[in-house]
Amino acid sequence: MDGFVTSKKRKAKQVVGDDDESTDVKLAILSSLHPTINQETLLEFLLAHDGSVQATSGSLKSQTAGLTGISPRKTSSSQVHSQSSLRSWSGSTSTPTPASTSKRAKLLSRKGATLHLFDPEDIRAHTPCTIVHNFLPSDEANSLLVELLQEAQTFEKITFKLFDNVVSSPHTSAFYVETDQELEQQTSEYVYNGGKLTDVRKITPQLLKVKTRVQEAVNREIQERIRTHQGGKKLKHQSPHPWSPNVAFVNCYSGADESVGWHSDQLTYLGPRAVIGSLSLGVAREFRVRRIVPRETDDDDNNADAQGQIAIHLPHNSLLVMHAEMQEEWKHSIAPASVIDPHPIAGARRINVTYRDYREPFNPRHTPRCGCGVATVLRVVQRKKENWGRYFWMCHAGNVPGKDGCAFFQWAEFDDDGNPTTSRSGQQQKQQAKQ
Repeated sequence: MDGFVTSKKRKAKQVVGDDDESTDVKLAILSSLHPTINQETLLEFLLAHDGSVQATSGSLKSQTAGLTGISPRKTSSSQVHSQSSLRSWSGSTSTPTPASTSKRAKLLSRKGATLHLFDPEDIRAHTPCTIVHNFLPSDEANSLLVELLQEAQTFEKITFKLFDNVVSSPHTSAFYVETDQELEQQTSEYVYNGGKLTDVRKITPQLLKVKTRVQEAVNREIQERIRTHQGGKKLKHQSPHPWSPNVAFVNCYSGADESVGWHSDQLTYLGPRAVIGSLSLGVAREFRVRRIVPRETDDDDNNADAQGQIAIHLPHNSLLVMHAEMQEEWKHSIAPASVIDPHPIAGARRINVTYRDYREPFNPRHTPRCGCGVATVLRVVQRKKENWGRYFWMCHAGNVPGKDGCAFFQWAEFDDDGNPTTSRSGQQQKQQAKQ
């Protein structure tokens, strides 16, 4: 099981099954039947089969050839893994539902562990994402990759201030829009990390062509998510309108060491419950997600990894949809890799295109602006249980090199469809944010 989960050794707890034998006895029996499989793996399979030695043994026999995790050898979590499916543990080939997979998700995604997922149905059931493999026709995917690799030769690193230090992003990027008007607005009105973008480009022919395919696929996945995970209803503050991307961030990771740390994407121009379509091209990398666990108090030393991490394998030509619960309730990252398999066209480079829907109500003309003149950013309370999930506007000048932030703070209010219910000229509360 080490190919799926990297975790500390744990004691074998009592597993209730179809007999009266203790868990230790069951593990001893399984060890004699499967001497090459380690105890941790045997325990995981025994739990997954409700303590039945017979069912566990049968599953292990059928899966030994298909799961790289069934081995006494441990592998690095940053290497490329292979996996058939978590569904095969129970011998089921049907599509899992949230109800049928919640037990396994709780057992596997745990503190100090990384669960590696490859199968689209497992990703759909265990994370706020869905993935579509082989998304584009191969020639179209390769054409887009070649075009963006050429573009990436002039990409830049974003510079911003972090804890009074000026730092640069660990990878290069560029920003693409469709029209001259949007280009002018992005360079003069929109603010990122407290400053204006210097590298805004007109969308390339291949990016524009692919956008239509991405839009159709993402809207299809949104409706499927609402049907299967949200009881047939959109989330509160989720837009009821079709997702319509009008900008694209393109990131280039030039080698195994280039990565991005844990974060949630900025909601300032997307609004609450944003959906993002992320297309991966070139070398495969790991996309990791973890659920945010709020603290009771400021002094609460709650482990951010309390529920473990889930690593999603992103191969060339895969579309990952980050759904409406992602940015408020989860964080994500691209982990550094110790070993990567070179791509025949991209080598060690990965190109990532994130298509986003910038909504008109969140244009900087309509959002609050603080007294220091810097446009405010939209955030959500994530760290503390008090006011958990509530949105607020705050000054972002503290992220601008050479500037100090101010104490501007204003709660953000939205209707059920995620539209602001107060105008920019509404009462602005200038108090220090405590979140």
